[in-house]
Formats: sequence, C-alpha cells, structure tokens
Amino acid sequence: MFCDGVGGVGIGTMRTEGYRLSVDGKLRAASVKVYPIGQWSDFVFGDNYKLKPLSDVERFIKTNGHLPDVPSEEEVDKNGVDLGSMDAKLLLKIEELTLYVIESERRVNALEKKLSDLVGENDQLKVELKRTKSKGPKQ
Repeated sequence: MFCDGVGGVGIGTMRTEGYRLSVDGKLRAASVKVYPIGQWSDFVFGDNYKLKPLSDVERFIKTNGHLPDVPSEEEVDKNGVDLGSMDAKLLLKIEELTLYVIESERRVNALEKKLSDLVGENDQLKVELKRTKSKGPKQ
C-alpha cells in the first residue's frame, strides 16, 4: 500500500495521479454508491426534449459503430469509464428507448384501428355488392 502524501492511497500501485484511491487489480465491495451530480437524464421526459429520429440513430451507428452520446470501445480502452456518468448515459438510452416504444405502440394502435375500420367498410361493401348482384341486371 502506498500513500502519496497529499491524500491519495495506492493499492498495488504508486500511481495515484490525483485520485484519492487508485487500485491496480480487482476490487470487491458489497455496495458502491456514486453521486453523478447534474448528470441524471430525467430531462428526456420533458416537453422540450427532441428525440432523434431512429433513421438518424441508425445512420450514426452505421458510421460510428456505437450509440450516440455513448463512448466507443476505443475511448473506453483509452480513458476508462466514469461509473456515475455511464449509468446516467445508459439511463438516458433506456428512457429514449421507452419513448420510442411508446410512440411505436401509439402508431400500431392507430394502424390497428384504421385496419379494423377498413375491414368493416370492406365487409359492408361485400354485402352491398352481393345484394346488388342478387337483384340481377336492371331491365
């Protein structure tokens, strides 16, 4: 164990680099609490949030190989991951997915109603056509 003299502790390493605790190796804990101040994503459900069209998201994924606003594998390999920030970003994506699903359900329900209306109209037209045919040609 190493103490850097300015409040940092290294376990298995002497490189604290401004962190209070730096561990080289596995870390086990019963619980870890992170306070991602100002990073939580409930703003997604606000009226002013502009959800990206899925076609834009698809285009971004095809171009970049990862989701928008989520670091790439290369970035994570280079810089690591801040757990509080990443949890907030993952929640953002879950909340966006929830909005996409809600919108999809709304559209499916509208299409089902339209289909039901069209089937009903089609059935009425069939009955009317059958009645017209049974009367025979006008003389």
